[in-house]
Amino acid sequence: MIFLQNQTTRLDFIIIGSGVSGSRIAYELARSGARCLLLEAGKAYQDSTFPKNELDSSSQLFWGGGIEVSQDGTLGFLRAKCLGGTSVVNQALLNRFDELAFQDWKSRSGIAYFSTKEMAPFYDEIEKNLSVNSIAEEHFNLNSQIFIVGFNKLGYQWEPLHRAQKDCKLEKGTDCIVCLGGCPRNSKQSALVTTIPWAKSKGLEIKTEVEVHSVIHEKDFVRVLGYGKGSKIEFIAKKVVLASGTFGNTTILLRSGYQEKLPALGSAFSCHPQYMTYALFEDRINSHKGAFQAVEGSDAYFREQGLKFENVFAPPIATAMLLPGFGQSHQKLMKKYGYFASIEVAIRDEPVGKIKLNSNGKIQIQKPLTDLDKKKAKQGLEIVKDVFEESGAKEVFPCMQGFGLHLMGGCPMGSNPTTSVVGSDFKVHGYPHMYVADSSIFPTAPGINPSFTIMALSLKASQEMLKAL
Repeated sequence: MIFLQNQTTRLDFIIIGSGVSGSRIAYELARSGARCLLLEAGKAYQDSTFPKNELDSSSQLFWGGGIEVSQDGTLGFLRAKCLGGTSVVNQALLNRFDELAFQDWKSRSGIAYFSTKEMAPFYDEIEKNLSVNSIAEEHFNLNSQIFIVGFNKLGYQWEPLHRAQKDCKLEKGTDCIVCLGGCPRNSKQSALVTTIPWAKSKGLEIKTEVEVHSVIHEKDFVRVLGYGKGSKIEFIAKKVVLASGTFGNTTILLRSGYQEKLPALGSAFSCHPQYMTYALFEDRINSHKGAFQAVEGSDAYFREQGLKFENVFAPPIATAMLLPGFGQSHQKLMKKYGYFASIEVAIRDEPVGKIKLNSNGKIQIQKPLTDLDKKKAKQGLEIVKDVFEESGAKEVFPCMQGFGLHLMGGCPMGSNPTTSVVGSDFKVHGYPHMYVADSSIFPTAPGINPSFTIMALSLKASQEMLKAL
């Protein structure tokens, strides 16, 4: 394969991927004086140019036209494809990992700094420059209140969600559900409005609509090969940072031919399988209005069982896919859209998934649910049903179609090169010019929203990169 070499001046770093990991690393490196180029496969949007409806958002902002599916069809995966990555389309939930998550990582990986004490300074530093708060109780919509009523009646603990948001103007009637297609107010503290503009002000160069095919590790530098708007391209740098997520990083490394020397490549894939249950009420709920997601379960029992509950909702097209029935029966339910509430349960799944390439070089996602995973999902769905019944629901519609929103693993971190891909210094084993620091290095699923920890690990990784440079 011959590529056009359109960058002959060697950069210090090329960063592949622009989400919370790639953009954070780019900012830290650029402000330290390193010459950096950030590559993003998707397009660049801003508050005024995001797609205006759900159909266009799904087709334009996500890989696979909106969804990618496991080989057995049991799970669908959502992966953003735009400048700013998944931070543009998620709900910006930020939670620190606890000792349960870190101790599991430490025992599996052999890496000593996986602890709440060791990671605290990195969380603290990230939080300094972000607006992190919770939805005020006076702005809880009826969907949130139904969640709270059911939890209280059953004796379960709950708390407001912690979100990276700023001046959402809920008091003026803002509907946050539109932010699933990009926040039109720049209230969400995504990479698009924080680390990316910060890094650009320090000299970062950005190229969008560039899909990386492979990375060639030479003795003193790396070559990055890919495609940009129909043309083959090549870039050269002293170091490369893979920050394109679990699917992106694994695919690039597999296409680059590193499987033989990295036997763990593509392993330990997990995704917090999530199941949305809908419940029909007598009165109008308008779950899509206001702050559509505000509270979560905080009961210690749930954490021990590997269960996570949040109030949630979905726009009409996604809801239509999740409600049962066909034809007139389905249309009848959809006419009741404003009368539905929804709660999701996510499980802390076992890291048994594998990512491979087929004969055409396309990604194959093997993500079977283990017996323990299925048991957790069943238990969680039963709890949600109980919550809705205690809250006065007329009818409950359990959802058995799982979705993976937090994609983790594929390049697991560890001290043993035969069972891991990345070492404690964030370098790929045996390849000193290649780094990885996003959720693809997670040894297992934490059972907690991963964004904050991705940022913290990326900050720590940038320090390691600067030392090496």
